[in-house]
Amino acid sequence: MSPQTPQPYTPFQGGDAQTLESTHTPAVDNTPSSHRSGYREESTMSIVPTYWQSISLDELNEKAAMQTRVDRKYIVDADYAASILAELPADEAAVLEIDGQREFAYDSVYFDTPDLVSYKASAIGSRNRFKVRTRSYLDSDLSFLEVKTEGAREFTVKERIPYSIENRDMLTAEGKEYVATALEQLTDASVDDLEPVIRTGYRRTTVYLPQSEQNPVDSRLTIDTSLTWTPLSESALMYTADGGGEGPTKYQVGTEYTAPGTVIIETKSGSAPSVADKYLWRAGIRPVKISKFATGMAALNPQLPANKWKRTIQHWMQLEPAA
Repeated sequence: MSPQTPQPYTPFQGGDAQTLESTHTPAVDNTPSSHRSGYREESTMSIVPTYWQSISLDELNEKAAMQTRVDRKYIVDADYAASILAELPADEAAVLEIDGQREFAYDSVYFDTPDLVSYKASAIGSRNRFKVRTRSYLDSDLSFLEVKTEGAREFTVKERIPYSIENRDMLTAEGKEYVATALEQLTDASVDDLEPVIRTGYRRTTVYLPQSEQNPVDSRLTIDTSLTWTPLSESALMYTADGGGEGPTKYQVGTEYTAPGTVIIETKSGSAPSVADKYLWRAGIRPVKISKFATGMAALNPQLPANKWKRTIQHWMQLEPAA
């Protein structure tokens, strides 16, 4: 696989190149680490600078809760990610720390209908898209049921309620009622048809980027490593456009798969790009179309419509069984 060579910095939708003229561009190969000799799986704490100050969860929520926001996602090789993050001004970054821990395990279970209404809406770019999932924070035994919707101007609106972590693989009667209310204006699909189709897992570090001369608005940055996908539905693995199915793919329900050496960086801010976006662009990394749910589904089943994620899957998501 050929390397993804860093490109000269050209801002996306504006941005101040002048403030970055003296910034060193890391000369690092952004080919996935697993495709190079000597690869070893990275954790976020080997990627995020250890000298960055810490911030508590209460402080983070107070300063940058941002349940309504614009997300920009990037896929980066682990070594390359470490080089880029090291270039950020140390006084403009604070890492979420809870009980001395800066890296946390996440588990998400996504729900869809047998004919994949939610997935297809993402794949074809329907105006009113939605995702239903449980999001569990394994280190603290907390779980939430979430409904994410996307509409005008690509803003993501997320609503959620506390949920029993023991029930994260299913929709309870209370959960179905909540989802039905959240989606009543978006889809005709019945909540009774929703079933778990895929589980995603990763380890995340969250960074707060305060407003500054280079950063136009308070924003967040997340770094996800140890990415895994587990198919939970035979119907999803056998899906075709006519609903007939052509037999299962090489992947198996219940088996955990991973993309070694791959890191997902996501910036969360208002419409203006954050300082992290500017540094990523300066290093030749551009936002990509990726959804852990939808791209994972498409990587696990090539029969699914997935033109918008084709390049991402080919370059980054050649999944293999997790060790």
